[in-house]
Amino acid sequence: MIKDIDFSNLKSKIKIPAKKWQRTLLGWALIFGGIFWFLPVVGFWMLPLGIMVLAIDSAFFRRLRRKMEVWWGRKRQKSRRKDRPRAKGKRTLPRSFRD
Repeated sequence: MIKDIDFSNLKSKIKIPAKKWQRTLLGWALIFGGIFWFLPVVGFWMLPLGIMVLAIDSAFFRRLRRKMEVWWGRKRQKSRRKDRPRAKGKRTLPRSFRD
């Protein structure tokens, strides 16, 4: 039996096993496959996906997933700030607003 879980961040439904032991097995299999990131079929993408699956049932992996989300959000925020053009020179008000 497959259970639908809605991850609002992904804005899509991901089908995962309904039984806890199946989710645990799937999560650890994904993490184990992520360790072999240098092989053609398996890759690093499996590691965070395995952590997301294990986070459903485990408080430890839930905290780890949240820390990864916060780290990724801060990293994206910093990169967006760097890409934004900066104003050159001193900022002043238009003449109509002075005085």
